[in-house]
Amino acid sequence: MPTLILLRHGQSQWNEKNLFTGWYDCDLTDSGIEEALHAGKLLLEAGLEPDVIHSSLQKRAIRTAELVNQFFESKAFINKNWRLNERHYGDLTGMNKAEAREKFGEEKVQQWRRGYRTPPPPISQENKFNPNNDDRYKEIPKESIPMSECLADVVDRLVPYWQSNIAPDLESGKNVLVAAHGNSLRALCKHLDKIGDDEISKLNIPTGMPFIYELDDALNPKNKKPVLERALDPDSAHLKAEAVKNQTH
Repeated sequence: MPTLILLRHGQSQWNEKNLFTGWYDCDLTDSGIEEALHAGKLLLEAGLEPDVIHSSLQKRAIRTAELVNQFFESKAFINKNWRLNERHYGDLTGMNKAEAREKFGEEKVQQWRRGYRTPPPPISQENKFNPNNDDRYKEIPKESIPMSECLADVVDRLVPYWQSNIAPDLESGKNVLVAAHGNSLRALCKHLDKIGDDEISKLNIPTGMPFIYELDDALNPKNKKPVLERALDPDSAHLKAEAVKNQTH
């Protein structure tokens, strides 16, 4: 039966600084590298070797995938696609989360972070973090590049990639690793587990922790475990998820 492995990248430089990262392309910290290596070790010990990897276009996810790949002789091919990118945080990109809370109020920032259909203010054209200024996205139709996103927007852009690229790999019997981001993985979990719009706001995905989905032939989860209980180390996953929840402080 096909196995799907979900892995959020290791701690990034902007995670460490408590900044809204979104589509900004920062690298891993030393701690993030260690997290990625630990994830690879956990997968090796569990006998879960990826046959193929799907990653975003962002280096923190790609590098995490590469570090995991070091543990396996086959070195699975890494497919890179913008539809697995982190959620675009609009004009919040680069802003400290605690400072945003002070400027806009805790309730508003929490709505932007966790409201299913509440995007932050769009990024301005002159903002240096505007993705239209990034050559990696020059082949993407301009109207498809987001200027801000809520989680519903991430679901809308991710599910077609799931259907056209990830699902066929699973249907062919491959073990698939998706190395992505907190919100793109929340979007995928919502789709797989059919999590409600309100309930998904409570899900926090920790960095560097593999989550395992055993799927049936229709690519539905074979059990109804809560997402955090799918982690290879559930106790650690719960502790790290609580830290993600408190990142506005």
